[in-house]
Amino acid sequence: MQPIERTRQAEKDLLKDLSKDPVEKGQTKFHLVLASFQRLLRRGAITNLGKMLGRMHPADIAKVIVHLSSAKEKRTVFELVRGETLRGQVLSELDTGSIQQLLADIPPADVAWLLKDLGADDVTYILGVLPEEQSKEILTLMKTEDSAEIADLLKYPKDTAGGIMTTEFFSLSEDTTAQEAIRRLQRATDAEMVFYIYVTDKDDHLVGVLSLRQLLTVPPETPLKNIMMRDVMSVSVDMDQEEVARQVASYNLLAIPVVEKDSTLVGIITVDDVVDVIREEATEDMLKMAGATEEDALLKSSSVAAARSRLPWLFTNLIGSLVSGAILWYFRFTIQEVVALVSFIPVIAAMGGNVGLQSSTLIIRGLATGRIELTDVWKVFFRETWIGLLLGVACGVLLTAAGWLWHGQWFLGMVVGAALIMAFLVSTSMATIMPILLKRLGVDPAVSAGPFVTTANDITGITIYLALATALLEYLK
Repeated sequence: MQPIERTRQAEKDLLKDLSKDPVEKGQTKFHLVLASFQRLLRRGAITNLGKMLGRMHPADIAKVIVHLSSAKEKRTVFELVRGETLRGQVLSELDTGSIQQLLADIPPADVAWLLKDLGADDVTYILGVLPEEQSKEILTLMKTEDSAEIADLLKYPKDTAGGIMTTEFFSLSEDTTAQEAIRRLQRATDAEMVFYIYVTDKDDHLVGVLSLRQLLTVPPETPLKNIMMRDVMSVSVDMDQEEVARQVASYNLLAIPVVEKDSTLVGIITVDDVVDVIREEATEDMLKMAGATEEDALLKSSSVAAARSRLPWLFTNLIGSLVSGAILWYFRFTIQEVVALVSFIPVIAAMGGNVGLQSSTLIIRGLATGRIELTDVWKVFFRETWIGLLLGVACGVLLTAAGWLWHGQWFLGMVVGAALIMAFLVSTSMATIMPILLKRLGVDPAVSAGPFVTTANDITGITIYLALATALLEYLK
């Protein structure tokens, strides 16, 4: 057998082995693809890796690169992607850490070449995560008109409408006829996702919008100002990206225009960017609730850095536990008199903390998505308090029965049940008020969840329970 034939046969055998790998329970298609990449990398099967990459979408390639363990493996896979255009698309789908790793040792001229076919918003995202000196050097090597446009976009904060918008939009003057609009639309190859046609006056101020369907159903000589909708939904360049996403979702838009303070049209934000924003904001809220960071979630941070970021949350829990211990010590004589009280302390603490966490999570998510506004504070407060009362009564009745059956003291069961009802009322009230109060103060409500809510509710629940038992101690003996 010739060497070339032997090599081809080895490649076929390798692919056959991969296809025979058993699919373990719970594995997804991506898990199998990633396992295949890792195995091929270990065996040095470069040809097979190239073939697999040639059949994959840029987003899928980016996902594989993100989940590879070492920077060397990531660079190997990235370099096997054929064509600068495809590599650029893969870059635009990567997370910040992977972009920095891949472009760290690539000459600025080569990076500029990779970015030449990407949209301005994607280039802005990639350059925004690189060190300032590196991004400036890359900008100087790009086309003058492209670099000027991207430099303007980089001036906006990354979490604002200006930071995520694209300037490759399609707009026409209000005096343009429908026939001319269609002709120019056919030549607009650079515009990104022409969902709507934005209409401007002579000073580039946004004055109207119309859909493609409207354009095709009017006489050719009709000027756009006669058929456009003048009430245009738009956002300012400095609007927070979370608010932008909320507006797009609320009004079911495919794109939304971005304007300066004088209503000058400067860009648009498309629905694909909004989806990314919604995912980022939801992830950010969840991480804040857990006291973690994005690098921690992606396993990019060191163990020391991860421990340092989580320590304040756990420190809060530690202080709260010490306070709970002090409360138990303060009521030690009551516990000595009725030792059976100890049986229900974990129940009171855990149930109060959990019901508070439920309420705070619902409130935080409602504030984040816009379903709950600050004007709804009293409506939300009374609703959650009423829910807390209903839950408290249901669980309180069960605890009353448990106290009677377990210890043979019906009055102990009543004390435990009453304490749980009061703990639920306080817990839901605190969990509702705290996020709304933080929102009014301009602080992200997500930081109020997790240890803050559960620790506070543990303390109040135990205090209510033992204080009530102390007040009724003569009936419990």
